[in-house]
Amino acid sequence: MTLQAVFFDVGNTLVFPYPSVSEVCREVLSAAGHTRDLSAIDELMPLVDAYYEDQYRADDTFWTNEEETSSVWVGMYSLLCRKLGIETEAAVIARRVYDEFGKAERWRAYDDVAPALDRLRARGIATGVISNWDGRLQGLLAKMGLATRFDTIVSSSDVGMRKPDPRIFELACWRVGVAPEDAAHVGDHHYSDILGARAAGMDAVLVDRHGTEALPVGPQPIYDFEQLEAALGLD
Repeated sequence: MTLQAVFFDVGNTLVFPYPSVSEVCREVLSAAGHTRDLSAIDELMPLVDAYYEDQYRADDTFWTNEEETSSVWVGMYSLLCRKLGIETEAAVIARRVYDEFGKAERWRAYDDVAPALDRLRARGIATGVISNWDGRLQGLLAKMGLATRFDTIVSSSDVGMRKPDPRIFELACWRVGVAPEDAAHVGDHHYSDILGARAAGMDAVLVDRHGTEALPVGPQPIYDFEQLEAALGLD
């Protein structure tokens, strides 16, 4: 393989919720008149995450439709509200949380992202995004100052395809004019990022920002982008 392009997932790969999902939920709840300890919200986050994973395993095509995508996220935060004893306003508050994450100030890029992207581009390697995300992604990355560092940004909701469908990876490669076998994808989800990229014939790198993941077989994940070039065989 002659590496010509590297694509990236977004959430927990390039950016993270700021200051945290729990803190954003706490702020929205407080604004609605429901004061809850951050610790109480933190304790429920594994349940909320499990709700998402269950929905994703059952039918991941929701990522290809804006309305269905928002419905899943509203369902997640509605569950959180109900577990906190908030019933009648659960859906309204959940929608407000979802709307908050459409704001650029609710996200931060990891410190190693911009330097890594700049190093790749200095080598003449194209960079892009392939993400299961709603239609707000392009605007978010633009407001965060990241969009100009990518040759293409492919969002599942915009193109009607989702990871791990190999076609979304093939589309991204086509957009930057490279063959899949000359491209790599970096992401934090084994099913959508690693298996999807490999199905398209691309190399794949698992990044584990929290130190909790491991591939069932094959190479182990990297933990930051200081290790990226080595994982891509560029050092």
